[in-house]
Amino acid sequence: MAKKKVRFKKKIWLWICLLFIILLGLGAFFCFKGLISNKERPEEKKVSLKQKKEPKEYSAKIFMVGDALIHWGVYNDAKQNDGSYDFKPMLEAIKPISSKYDLAYYNQETILGGASLEYSSYPRFNSPQEVGDAFVDAGFNMVSLATNHTMDKGEVGVIKSVEYWKSQENVVTSGQWTSEEEREASITKIYEVNNIKYAFISYTIWNNGLGTPAGKSYLNNEYSSEKAATDIAKVRDNVDFVIVAMHWGTEYSFTVDNKQEEIANYLSELGVDLIIGAHPHVVQTAEYINNGKTFVIYSLGNFISDQNEVNRFTGLAFEVTLRKNVDIEDNVSHSIIDPKAEIIYTTTIKRGSVNHNFKVLPYPQLTDAQLSNHASLYEKYKNIVNERCPNLTWGLTWE
Repeated sequence: MAKKKVRFKKKIWLWICLLFIILLGLGAFFCFKGLISNKERPEEKKVSLKQKKEPKEYSAKIFMVGDALIHWGVYNDAKQNDGSYDFKPMLEAIKPISSKYDLAYYNQETILGGASLEYSSYPRFNSPQEVGDAFVDAGFNMVSLATNHTMDKGEVGVIKSVEYWKSQENVVTSGQWTSEEEREASITKIYEVNNIKYAFISYTIWNNGLGTPAGKSYLNNEYSSEKAATDIAKVRDNVDFVIVAMHWGTEYSFTVDNKQEEIANYLSELGVDLIIGAHPHVVQTAEYINNGKTFVIYSLGNFISDQNEVNRFTGLAFEVTLRKNVDIEDNVSHSIIDPKAEIIYTTTIKRGSVNHNFKVLPYPQLTDAQLSNHASLYEKYKNIVNERCPNLTWGLTWE
């Protein structure tokens, strides 16, 4: 009987030990499984990081107007009693909108040689540097300087102009330089706004027969396909957007000519995103080319001048958005979106044969006294611009 009890106790202890071993094994198994489940595999970790990473979008708005063509009538109207010049009142209706943009562009058609050179009008201009002061005051910070009038006062005129623009902080210019080294530094310079990197280059295909002196082509950036290819290759891979200002086209023609189209398509193939046109002194159409790769404004027309004709007193104010998208894989894409425009007009008061009180206004603000048939003219110019850009939005937020 005693032996049976001993054997029974041994069996009990064996079962207890076996159960303990089983429980210990199960505990170790589940603990190990928990460690494995908590430890991510490399692939799972990547998926987790991607899920946490958000795509990013950056944008910058650019406002553009055309030519500042400073005839005698314009600068005489700006002259003050003390002999100084004040052009700011001429831009006071534009400033509330132009000053709000990330980038605001205009074409300085005439050389700003300043007071040390004799002021002059057509055909060889020299304008007060206070013209630039007024535009900078109105928020303009991107200026095209390569024009057919750049050499109107020779090398000294360019030197004076460049000196002036160097004194203006945070203003991007292109088209006139005083040395090849200065040109190279400008062409390859990378600018940035709202995490968007861009390059800006200005060219002219016209020089009014006033070519630059031998060995000094940097004074006025005259276009050639070879030069453009070299310049753009230096910056294309380092920026999000390449912006080119082109002084081209046929004067006083609403029609885009074959040369403009040829150059636009060539620049697009080189990687230019936005082309801003000047020189015709009247408005022309705009369009996306190369399957939407490039947006072209063929001519913004005159912004302010004294050419004394409705077509030449009329210009375009244009807006586009530069957009940059970065996805969770860090792939970057770029686009130019939301083109918007408004027709603008230089108003004056005629006293005898001389115009006074120059002021730039949007067409919707004009009165019959300022331009009797402004409503029908507004539709005329809109139709010209819409020719290749039918989905263009009309109307900017003027305050």
